[in-house]
Amino acid sequence: MRFNAFLLLLVLNSCYQEPPKDLSIFKYNETSAINSLDPAFAKDQASVWATNQLFNGLVQLDENLNIQPSVAHSWNIINEGLTYRFFLRSDVYFHEHSIFHNGTRTVTAHDFEYSFSRLLDNDIVAPGRWVLNNVKNFYAENDSVFVINLTTTFPAFISLLSMQYCSVVPREVVELGDFGLNPIGTGPFKFQIWQQGVKMVLRKNNNYFEYENENRLPYLDAVSISFISDKQSAFMQFIQGNLDFLSGIDISYKDEILSNDGILNPKYSSFINLNTSPYLNTEYLGFLMKDSLPIEIRKAINYGFDRRKMIKYLRNNVGIPAVNGFIPYGMPSFSNFKGFDYNPKKAEELIKNSDFDLNTNILISTTSSYLDLCEYIQNELKNLGLNISIDVNPPSTHRQLVATSKLSVFRASWIADYPDAENYLSLFYSKNLSPNGPNYTHFQSDDFDDLYVESLSQTNDSVRYLTYSKMDKMIMDKAVIVPLYYDQVLRFTQKDIIGLKNNPMNLLNLKRVKKK
Repeated sequence: MRFNAFLLLLVLNSCYQEPPKDLSIFKYNETSAINSLDPAFAKDQASVWATNQLFNGLVQLDENLNIQPSVAHSWNIINEGLTYRFFLRSDVYFHEHSIFHNGTRTVTAHDFEYSFSRLLDNDIVAPGRWVLNNVKNFYAENDSVFVINLTTTFPAFISLLSMQYCSVVPREVVELGDFGLNPIGTGPFKFQIWQQGVKMVLRKNNNYFEYENENRLPYLDAVSISFISDKQSAFMQFIQGNLDFLSGIDISYKDEILSNDGILNPKYSSFINLNTSPYLNTEYLGFLMKDSLPIEIRKAINYGFDRRKMIKYLRNNVGIPAVNGFIPYGMPSFSNFKGFDYNPKKAEELIKNSDFDLNTNILISTTSSYLDLCEYIQNELKNLGLNISIDVNPPSTHRQLVATSKLSVFRASWIADYPDAENYLSLFYSKNLSPNGPNYTHFQSDDFDDLYVESLSQTNDSVRYLTYSKMDKMIMDKAVIVPLYYDQVLRFTQKDIIGLKNNPMNLLNLKRVKKK
């Protein structure tokens, strides 16, 4: 078995040669494994980042989360928001493959019909099939027009179509088998080699359809992805200049590269850039409402600790204190109303006016990654007379306990799947009670439900955003959760990298990146 594996490695190495040194190659590391390059299975960040270089959908997001054309150059929404008609470009080609006549072919609406049908195929069990839950039907009207009919109006639907799940793929290549290992897409880069757990290389697509200032994209010649699982080792590779890009912050090196104020360590500023932006992720504590603490105690917990101090000293100022609602900063419909800020006197007053027995143990369940935050809250609330204990579980166990409503107070986070606040507010809709939906708090309110249903029919963004704000404020008035912080994207790059833009969805878009 070892001998066969050795032979395979020899074959791979003989088929792949390091590119010439004068090529412009963007190098980054993935600490998480990539299991497939099939966009229908792009359910985690590592897969989304890689497939985003290889595939395109009907639409795409810009850095401000606005919907922009992609394979579809335009569209119209008719029939009171129930019908979407997409008009496709005629100059989008699949990457080269021997199965195509003349080596390649153009994308048609029939390819999208196949790609969407594949998402719904019970034999494939694609994790992204939920994107089409509200779709009544879809079809190619002709080669250049693709039509989608919804069951009910859903203004956020077009945002869903920007997800990698909705990428176009060629039927004839998919049916050859092993598409996740040998992908053919339309993106700015095309697949070249993948030594699993070692390296992946994507090469420039010279036939890519997008331009910038009359220059055909992409600018880079290649993308090279390494798979170093240890974050400290990956950090050292970046510092040594062997990687062009590092995303996020880890406890193993956060104090080395950042000050307590979140500023780049001066000793690195001569050769490293740091860019930060909001990230659509809210970290919070949730209360299980069916056996919850009294509302006065829930509010006292919200008022009882200093979020700004917590972020500064435990996260090196990476994050925005969540003193507003559940909808995170960076979301187009973010509401700037006042939620819970640090007010120990108000917390003491609420506790005093309640009939809560201070000997009662309040158990907060979390994972080891967030233990320091929970211990900070524990110590702050102890000063108010509240008896807090902490239970630490492995991540998989914690997720299961939250999903099955076994925890009274639990730490959780919600990362946006698509840039619309409905994604967040659906966590409190009564028809989404866990384990059949994401309502982990089991909050139920007829007034909230009415507003939620009303928002689904509001196609005017400004009107819909006002409704979102009302729902968000309702959640805070009832103290259903304790928002901790709104996350941030941190991206470290070498000085010779130009054009890598942040976005609140933390998508990696390399088609406009240059390397001097």
